[in-house]
Amino acid sequence: MRRQLKYTICGLALLGGLSGCVVNETKPLPKINAIQAQTQIPEDELLDVAVRPFDAGVPAEIAKDEDALAKRRIYPDIRQAESRYFATTLRSTLESSGQWGAVRVVPENVEFVDVLVTGKILDSTGSNLALEVSVTDSTGRVWIKNKRYESVADLGSYKTNAALKARDPFQNVYSEIANDMVAARDKLLADERRDIRRVTDLRFAGDLAPEVMQGYLAKDEKGLLKVVRLPAQNDPIAARINRIRERDSGVVDTVNGYYANFSDQMRDSYGSWRRSSSEEIEKETRARNKARTRTFLGAAAVLASVFVPGQCASTDYNCRRIESAARTAGAIGGTAAILSGLKKYSDARVHAQSLKELSQSFQAEVAPQVVDVEGRTLRLTGSAEEQYREWRELLRQLYLEETGGVHEAKDAAPSPAEPAPKLN
Repeated sequence: MRRQLKYTICGLALLGGLSGCVVNETKPLPKINAIQAQTQIPEDELLDVAVRPFDAGVPAEIAKDEDALAKRRIYPDIRQAESRYFATTLRSTLESSGQWGAVRVVPENVEFVDVLVTGKILDSTGSNLALEVSVTDSTGRVWIKNKRYESVADLGSYKTNAALKARDPFQNVYSEIANDMVAARDKLLADERRDIRRVTDLRFAGDLAPEVMQGYLAKDEKGLLKVVRLPAQNDPIAARINRIRERDSGVVDTVNGYYANFSDQMRDSYGSWRRSSSEEIEKETRARNKARTRTFLGAAAVLASVFVPGQCASTDYNCRRIESAARTAGAIGGTAAILSGLKKYSDARVHAQSLKELSQSFQAEVAPQVVDVEGRTLRLTGSAEEQYREWRELLRQLYLEETGGVHEAKDAAPSPAEPAPKLN
């Protein structure tokens, strides 16, 4: 009897101890910074980078099921805003490193760039960020293929508004991507970097005037584009294409400015949402952990009180009375623990709903924006790509107008062994 009484009392003490709040101390997250350029990179090796808005990562099979999305903490409108925000933050990281030429965020259908970065959001909450990133250059060479970059939030960024503005809570993710890109570029020879720029120029020209620009590029045994020959120094067609490309760069710069403005406008509210999201997720996680523990131990205490065999003789009245009291206490304590656990489950649902409401309130702050370019309206909610596609058609028309609609004969081009001027 004494043994059963001892177990019951210990169980109640354990349940009582679990009712307190357990706080895990979080260590500061080590900071990763983008590698800075230590020397000036030759201009003809300085590669331009284009970052496309990330795929929002909303699963098609549950795209219309709000409850299923909320359980996975996916809020489509926020993901669409994040797709631009993450691309812009990565652009800022790359630009600040001094390792690259022009770095821009571009619409989906911008193709003719030295280095192209694409990505997908795998997970994004105030507590965790996971991105899948690929990087290729204009020759078709793959630098990074579907690599997962992930980090928990640097909680130091959430301490004050000033800290949140000073460093993104997931800056480590962007710095790791930037550093991997530098490592991939540094594996290339100087001639290979220069060829990337030449191939970019010739691909742009070939898209604008395919009949005229045939034969300048070919694929090697690895399937990579290489320069077969370059236009002559005084090629009038190359000169016209250069002028048109400058106009195209102006449009791309304008669109890049839109993405930057959009990100600046959402930064404060998004930072607050992230911080609140992190707090709500932490509360929800703690509530669920407590609920599971209390419910399990409570059930164990009740079962022990009911099914543990008696230890007292049938004639020992005092022993049986104490044993009965111990069983009752164990059952009551266990039942209380179960009820407490159920309440914690209810608390967890409240926190989850609070997170959903926070997300919905943020969604109202990221309404689509409109930008005017060359007298044409670009709407950056998916139609930006369509508008840029129309702009590309205008460029072709502009080229035809400047050439009078007649394709001029190609000037003689230098042989591959001779030094040749760049298109741009």
